[in-house]
Amino acid sequence: MLRLRSALFFAFQILYTIPYATACFVLFPFMPPVARYWFAAGWCKSVIFVGRWLCGIRYRVIGWENLPDGHAVLLSKHQSAWETIALPALMPRPLCFVFKRELLYVPFFGWALGMLRMIHINRQKGKDAFQSVVNQGQQRLDEGAWIIMFPEGTRTRSGTRNKYKSGGARLAAATQTPVVPIAHNAGRVWPRNSFVKYPGEVIVSIGPVIPTAGLTPDAVNTRVEQWIEAEMDRIDPSAYAKPYVSATPVTRT
Repeated sequence: MLRLRSALFFAFQILYTIPYATACFVLFPFMPPVARYWFAAGWCKSVIFVGRWLCGIRYRVIGWENLPDGHAVLLSKHQSAWETIALPALMPRPLCFVFKRELLYVPFFGWALGMLRMIHINRQKGKDAFQSVVNQGQQRLDEGAWIIMFPEGTRTRSGTRNKYKSGGARLAAATQTPVVPIAHNAGRVWPRNSFVKYPGEVIVSIGPVIPTAGLTPDAVNTRVEQWIEAEMDRIDPSAYAKPYVSATPVTRT
């Protein structure tokens, strides 16, 4: 039954994405950037709704009060494709993803993505690539969007911990933007590289704002890791055999 439900969910995503992306191509030239984003986020909301109805994937968000009124860089745990779909559907402001330029060439999904105001990384630029990210990031923040990145870089299996890369913290520090850490256990119901989706509740926990003023990027990154991984032990204790213990002290500039 799980495989059948997962197959139906997969078929829905394929059959739904093609006409939705086509509608984006037709309508986006006549829409302002913010309207384009919320139209695209409608696809995310639909997928999350059908995932709940068809696969039994529910969710609960705690910590809404921690979201700031102004600029923010969201740094999230990355266990699944679920959060990449759900967070744009849930957050009250447009989210700006940072991704490699090659994704723009993915049929339909990438083409529609290219018509949104996201941050593209051109790896061929080498050392200049990060400065380009900072410049684009500042523009998006000034436009009212929040930037979202996954410091682990790749999806991690539920119950495992990956090294946190400092790119998101560096961007936040360079733009003097506070960071909001986000923990979740989506890997429980939508495991990495798994066709089968499992019924259950995803807990999304939004952490307190981490200021960047007076902190080095490494110190910001350490605080993000400490909060997220400690929170993972709290919201999903059975997945982790040993409690998280940070090996890196927080240092100030």
